[in-house]
Amino acid sequence: MRKIGLYPLKLAPSLHVKVWGGRRLAVEMNKKLPTDAPYGESWEMHDTSVVVNGPLQGLALGELLSAYGMALTGSPADSFPLLAKMIDAAAWLSIQVHPNDRQAGELEGAPRGKTEAWVVLSADVGARLVIGIQPGTSRAAMTAAIGRNQLENHLVYANVKAGDVLYIPANTVHALGPGLLIYEIQQSSDITYRLYDWGRAGLDGRPRQLHIKKGLQVSNLSSLPTVTRPADGLIVDGDYFRAWRHRLKAEAMNNISTEGRFQSLTCIDGRLRIQAKGYESVILDKGQTALIPACIESFSIQGAGAVLRSCQSPA
Repeated sequence: MRKIGLYPLKLAPSLHVKVWGGRRLAVEMNKKLPTDAPYGESWEMHDTSVVVNGPLQGLALGELLSAYGMALTGSPADSFPLLAKMIDAAAWLSIQVHPNDRQAGELEGAPRGKTEAWVVLSADVGARLVIGIQPGTSRAAMTAAIGRNQLENHLVYANVKAGDVLYIPANTVHALGPGLLIYEIQQSSDITYRLYDWGRAGLDGRPRQLHIKKGLQVSNLSSLPTVTRPADGLIVDGDYFRAWRHRLKAEAMNNISTEGRFQSLTCIDGRLRIQAKGYESVILDKGQTALIPACIESFSIQGAGAVLRSCQSPA
């Protein structure tokens, strides 16, 4: 690849059909869904996201990472270290759990586990999440309940509304319920141990695979996360990533420092202009995402709308 200077990158997501998906990504986030299938996920920032502006147009982030390395990310990485996505849960997702970094290496030979956070973009009345297993439940009791298709009797649920946030450390048993549109920021790992799937079939008509042994091995049965309702500003401050929610009313936020780390920006309302000195601006409409490479020192956000910004946590 001929080296071209990096600049603010506008991204096209990769879209994923899921048995539990729906059409909310199109209706509420203006995604152009190519078929009538149930789309559940829009991967906004990932190795597979494609640049749609400037001279690097048509290249995926994974290709740019190979060519630009730390100038793009700010830290050494063999794949993009974070994944930002939108999730449309029209039905219950499976009850699942993810390993931590050590367990991912031991069980899968993978470079990282999966800690994540959810920001609720919209929620039907009565929408719920699963945030863990009832304290005192043993692994033997979970195994028996899964065998009887009754694990729901051991789950802890939480009602949520738009604006709520849930930080989900690796090892947390969790699931999204129907009627939710979510923004998720996570370690870029697809290691998911499915403990329970409500007895349903997948899109191919067959039961989806469960991963009970490994799932039980990594499940945290002693503590639960807490749903929060933070004010705008820094809404997630975790070991692997940080996230902010910014709302603007026809004003500007100037000179936001990247601190040498890439910045993911997803417009969740209105229209915003992303500007870095010396570069062409990027316009984001609702549902669109841009990436500020780590080599750009600072940038500004202008307009009327709301944006979710995320980046890696400091080392």
